[in-house]
Amino acid sequence: MSTIILGDGPLGTAIEAALRARGEPATIRGRPRSGRHDPRNLTRTEPTVDVIVDASRAEAVLANVEAGLAAGCRRFVIATTGWADDRAAVASRLRGSAAAAVVAPNLAMGAAVFLRLVEEASSLAAAIGGFDPSVVEWHRRAKADRPSGTARELVRRIAPHLPIAVVEVAVVRSGAMPGLHLVGLDSPSETIELRLTARDRSGYAAGALAAIDWLRAQPRQPGLHPFDTVVDDLIAARRHAAPESPAQPAA
Repeated sequence: MSTIILGDGPLGTAIEAALRARGEPATIRGRPRSGRHDPRNLTRTEPTVDVIVDASRAEAVLANVEAGLAAGCRRFVIATTGWADDRAAVASRLRGSAAAAVVAPNLAMGAAVFLRLVEEASSLAAAIGGFDPSVVEWHRRAKADRPSGTARELVRRIAPHLPIAVVEVAVVRSGAMPGLHLVGLDSPSETIELRLTARDRSGYAAGALAAIDWLRAQPRQPGLHPFDTVVDDLIAARRHAAPESPAQPAA
């Protein structure tokens, strides 16, 4: 079995390199001139393609999923952000074809941990009272969506506890920064800061591989699956596999 990555930008090439590094065949495809992939071209690969990873642009996600379904693929990892307007249509197409996709605003494992830390910190700060939240995100100049998908997810997790809206996110687009997110919880007397900085795209690629493995492990319910589900299953498996600590002698 093999994987096709739709999108030949930095993220797509990082995922392809990670797959090849563990000995798996992978093919990367850039955006076709017509603006839409021909399903016949997605099946001209040996061995058979069983997973399609979308690492393209927001406006291409729906068309890419439709092309993949027409090509016979039933497993997808959507690593692209900014396609919320097409989310319902993508979910409908997947369910109608008995296909499943893992989706995330950020596929890095560290980001998954960061999101949970921010949610817990927001809950604690709200219980104590007197804290106001803030979110700052900085990405490379060429990144299209503003704010980033990760910043939007941070707002989604903070908002049930502390008042914040997407329009309040401070956005920086400059240089070649692969991704920085800073969450502040500010009170009159002190400030708590939680920061996530990506040094390169290897973390995103590792998360994409975890999502691919999760999809292949067993049949999944048709539709969209959050990356958190993949992370939960991975943590549970690793904790189960970890050897128990030896019993300590009584004092």
